[in-house]
Amino acid sequence: MKHLSSINKYFWKYRVRLLLGVVFIIVSNYFRILSPQVSGYIINKVEQHLSNSTVSNIANKNYNVAVISFINAIEHHQFTFSDIVIICGITLLILALIGGIFMFLMRQTIIVMSRHIEYDQKNEVYEHYQKLDMHFYKTHNTGDLMNRITEDVSRVRMYTGPAVMYLINLVAAIGFSVYFMIQENWRLTLFVLSPLPILAFTIYYVNTLINKKSERIQSQLSGLTTTAQESYSGIRVIKSFVQEKATKAFFDNNSEEYKNSAIGLAKVESIYFPSMGLLIGLSTLITIAVGGWYYVHNLYNVSAGTIAEFVLYINFITFPVSAIGWTAIMVQRAIVSQKRLNEFLDTKPTINDDSLETIHTDIKGNDITVEHLSYTYQNTGIKALNDVSFHIKNGERVLLFGKTGSGKSTFAQLLLRFYNATEGHIYIGDTEVNKIPVHQLRQSIGFVPQDNFLFSDTITNNIGFGLDVAADADTVQNAAIMAGVHKDILGTKEQYNTMVGERGVTLSGGQKQRISIARALIKHPDIVILDDCLSAVDAKTEQEIVGNLDRFLAGKTAIIITHRIFTHLKFDKVIILEDGSIKEIGTPEALLERDNYYSQMYHLQMMKN
Repeated sequence: MKHLSSINKYFWKYRVRLLLGVVFIIVSNYFRILSPQVSGYIINKVEQHLSNSTVSNIANKNYNVAVISFINAIEHHQFTFSDIVIICGITLLILALIGGIFMFLMRQTIIVMSRHIEYDQKNEVYEHYQKLDMHFYKTHNTGDLMNRITEDVSRVRMYTGPAVMYLINLVAAIGFSVYFMIQENWRLTLFVLSPLPILAFTIYYVNTLINKKSERIQSQLSGLTTTAQESYSGIRVIKSFVQEKATKAFFDNNSEEYKNSAIGLAKVESIYFPSMGLLIGLSTLITIAVGGWYYVHNLYNVSAGTIAEFVLYINFITFPVSAIGWTAIMVQRAIVSQKRLNEFLDTKPTINDDSLETIHTDIKGNDITVEHLSYTYQNTGIKALNDVSFHIKNGERVLLFGKTGSGKSTFAQLLLRFYNATEGHIYIGDTEVNKIPVHQLRQSIGFVPQDNFLFSDTITNNIGFGLDVAADADTVQNAAIMAGVHKDILGTKEQYNTMVGERGVTLSGGQKQRISIARALIKHPDIVILDDCLSAVDAKTEQEIVGNLDRFLAGKTAIIITHRIFTHLKFDKVIILEDGSIKEIGTPEALLERDNYYSQMYHLQMMKN
């Protein structure tokens, strides 16, 4: 239960609803528990009528004060036997109606409370996901993340709602029933409750099995969700390589394992309800057998009404007791699910402003200084950068050049603080980037990554995604023009209101790249980082975009990352990386005079053109 303690804050938040729910449960059970006493009275009255006895059998009854007052009123008015039967029948109907009304209110408070908790918990998990760093997302599958925020949160809701409600209802129903049963006849009560130790052992044993199996099932469900998610996202690759059968077979294997585990859990859970029925039936049998013996031998003041009361008491607690199994299953599943949620909620992001004394600095107008920068990826152990140092003046255009895997993109991600450097420092002005608030740092940088991710939204909203307020149509259009995608957008059916589909699937690779460029430019950032953002466009479009960028980047610090050379864009400095280290650095003119990688690539590219 220690894992579920993390959601006690929600119970406190909605304590008014919870308290009202508890009150409604108690009141509902109070009115319902009066029915066996009224029924016992009327059965004794029938027995008295059939035996033509004139002796009252009510005086020694330990009924609830409300029932005693009701009986005394009937006896005082000396109604006929038929009238008494009718009055008692109407009374039983009214008691059932009142109990039902409060049961409705009980569900309206506790079940609605659980929905509020589910809403809050999903928001908490989602918000925490947003705070986690890139390393976390590299080591965890999207399907598992989705399963935890949906399936696991839903199972926890079953604990905060139905499980809590049934547990309180069980305590109230058994409490009232046992109290009045003891008041009526404690000897018979002991016999009736004798199967309870067997019930407790059964619950404990089955719960242990369920806890083990539930954790395994949730893990398998996450794997199954991940497999499906990856298949849907990579459907074009699957189809192009004609691997539908292979991926279907892989999914079938995972699904078969999940099915077998789920069936195994269902078999264990199936022990509960027959056990409940057996024990409740046994209690009823004991009541009739022992109570009948007492009645026949005229022992302990047991009447036919007493036996009827005890049978009704047992029936009254039948559902609450039978719900023990269901409640226990929900609690066990919730424990497993909350444990899985806590694993992520307890994960602290390594990129945050909490542990450092952040400084609000003006990024605009400052140089970028890199000192002995090194970075090793935790999940692979690959050293992407090794003792890199250089200086970028404010307003300079820098070409970060090198082969694939040379560490170019890693530098961009360190500047944006997607990761913290293993060694060394990056300064903007005199302030280390680790001490600049993350939001301010990233808001001041326009970044176009290699992976041009677009959301399932309109082109307008994708371009204006990075703005704090919705952009007007002219601003969005100007950004699209600078990125060279305006004409393509006008060629679509809905133009700027066109839905791009999941991950921009309805657009070409070049169109996605250019919309990503427009999304970065519309912010008018102080620093612009373009990471191989023109690899999917033709030469003519590239020339148009580069021409627009030449005007847009005036006075801005720009870092262009590529393994190609842009001949139409003037650079102040070229930094050549190789295997994570700086091989050469200098102006384009100076590097062309040497026989090096840059000059070789430049001449090779010019020959192709």
